[in-house]
Amino acid sequence: MSLSFSGWEVVCDGGSSPDVQLEESQKPHNRGVYTMFHGTSSASARLILANGFKQSSSGMLGKGVYVSRDKKKAAHYPLNSPSTDRVVLKVRVRVGRVKRIDKDNHPMQYTWHTNGYDTAWVPPRCGLTAVRSGLEEDCVFDPKRVQVVGIAKASNTTVQKELQEVISKASPKAGQGGDGAAHVCALCKRTTDQGAPHIKQRCWECGKNICILMSKHVCAAMWREDD
Repeated sequence: MSLSFSGWEVVCDGGSSPDVQLEESQKPHNRGVYTMFHGTSSASARLILANGFKQSSSGMLGKGVYVSRDKKKAAHYPLNSPSTDRVVLKVRVRVGRVKRIDKDNHPMQYTWHTNGYDTAWVPPRCGLTAVRSGLEEDCVFDPKRVQVVGIAKASNTTVQKELQEVISKASPKAGQGGDGAAHVCALCKRTTDQGAPHIKQRCWECGKNICILMSKHVCAAMWREDD
């Protein structure tokens, strides 16, 4: 007996679903949304929660917001602050178009944004001498692409609770807009960014409406059993 059908099944790498953290050496997909971390001081954390991120004036990748998917790396920043005053923010990053910077004197090390890229990505252990730790790092040019979603680490529970309360008051409930209506795609069941509905189309085989972010679709009407 043979069985034939139409459809697909894929494994999601997090590029289309927020709050997913990539492995340290896994390449970020263009236009993906990923969970990362940003290390800062307690005072700066309060300013970020009140006013949003601002570009750093300089750095090994030029201007931008520096983040890492490695929480241990973020926990070492700011370098000139005592460990008792450091905070690690959990952030959601819309990476946009990504440029890999993996060697010293890379021709786009400081000019990646002027060449049309939104994020510069330094893979772990790539040999870039400026990254002595060898840990993964990213620089996002537009601060609006980086959103604080939680406190990953704080110097003490009092500071952590204070900052988390600020986030809770400022943010709508997960999966909801300011009006309390859930922004969830009816087909793939993933949350959507406000103003950015998922693309939907008809299956070329069975004609059923599908979302391009669905991880699995099987054309039930196309099952055929052969003796």
